[in-house]
Amino acid sequence: MNPILKEFPDRIESERLYIRACQPGDGKAVHEAITYSKEELKKWLPFANQDSTEEETEAGVRKSYAKFIERENFRLHIYRKEDDILVGSTGLHRIDWGLPKFEIGYWVDTRYSKKGYITEAVETLTEFAFDYYEAKRVEIRCDPANENSRRIPEKLGFTLEGVLQNSSMSADGNDIRNTCVFAKVEK
Repeated sequence: MNPILKEFPDRIESERLYIRACQPGDGKAVHEAITYSKEELKKWLPFANQDSTEEETEAGVRKSYAKFIERENFRLHIYRKEDDILVGSTGLHRIDWGLPKFEIGYWVDTRYSKKGYITEAVETLTEFAFDYYEAKRVEIRCDPANENSRRIPEKLGFTLEGVLQNSSMSADGNDIRNTCVFAKVEK
């Protein structure tokens, strides 16, 4: 079956977490998480450098949901099973259905950092991409200076394929940055 036609499951579960597609109505929880985590996130993510209202965040979630339906981009939210609390976001991005190939991105609500949630979610999502969508390649890209983000692919056995020089702007748009490209490939 063409992988783009496969229905995305309602949930992808790990030991402590479940991951699901973003949905209309998620804006409040996402806005709260971003607002609380703004100081940490704004170093690395352009969206955190913008002051957004809860309504604007909800509009962004709905736009992402439309892209999810179109199978252009899978923005996913990460919840703890024990209490249904949003702990962060991840997703399958830069999708190439012809291979198929995906890039995984992620961020964590600072209140839930350093608990292994993002590593657990990324490991689960990587396995899902290979098993369910028969991915041939899964990438993680991050700024070399973002040590917390960098540790995740290193822990999970991704290979650092290289560092792209002067490949992106900093999250605040003021500096040129490099990008680490980590990958796992089908064996």
